[in-house]
Amino acid sequence: MRLVYGSALAIAIALLVPPMLRAQGQETPRAVAGGGITAPGWAGKVDANEEKAGQTVNNAKLAKEGNDLHVTTGPAVTYWNPANKAAGNYTVKATFKESKYMNLNDHPHPYGIVIAGNDLGTATQSLLYCAAYGNGTFIVRGFGPEPFAMGARRPEANAAVHKASGPGEPVTQEIALSVKGDRVECAINGTVVAGYDKAALVTAGKLKSTDGVYGIRFAHNTDATVTGLTMTKQ
Repeated sequence: MRLVYGSALAIAIALLVPPMLRAQGQETPRAVAGGGITAPGWAGKVDANEEKAGQTVNNAKLAKEGNDLHVTTGPAVTYWNPANKAAGNYTVKATFKESKYMNLNDHPHPYGIVIAGNDLGTATQSLLYCAAYGNGTFIVRGFGPEPFAMGARRPEANAAVHKASGPGEPVTQEIALSVKGDRVECAINGTVVAGYDKAALVTAGKLKSTDGVYGIRFAHNTDATVTGLTMTKQ
């Protein structure tokens, strides 16, 4: 009787949860048709947990469209061009546009700028990224080589981060990561939303250095274009 009652209670609780919240926990990366990297000179690596599940960069898509990059995922993936390097004091920025917010997913997924990439594509890679969501939140995370989080462990809200008016609507974010002396800062749409002492980043289990390759990062099941990816020396 206790087993029957427990099962009935679990079903009742599940039915009280909104369908979208139930679906969020079950969402898995979808393989993208015609996937792979066709942007000349670029490389990519899916997250370790995605690799364990059998995902590869061929299940996501990075294509060059004019001067823009079009990314469609698939598994969560980091993309970079080994020729794109930054050292000393610098700012890397780009504009990310979801033409149709949440086009491939049932809840917001982030995308953003990568800096300080070292040993990328290997088991000992390190990097830092700042990424925005189309619901007005952002995260700052990295790999060293294990994943690490800066600031709050959950996405943080900030008025500078643009919000889509609803699913299927466009949303655009300008994201920049800067190294300035002993500080590293992330700015979204012109406003600094997070900053850290370099000593808190260049340490065991995090970054090898703030010098390194820069690029872009997308979570799974996300579709957006990247324009104006540039590095400026400070």
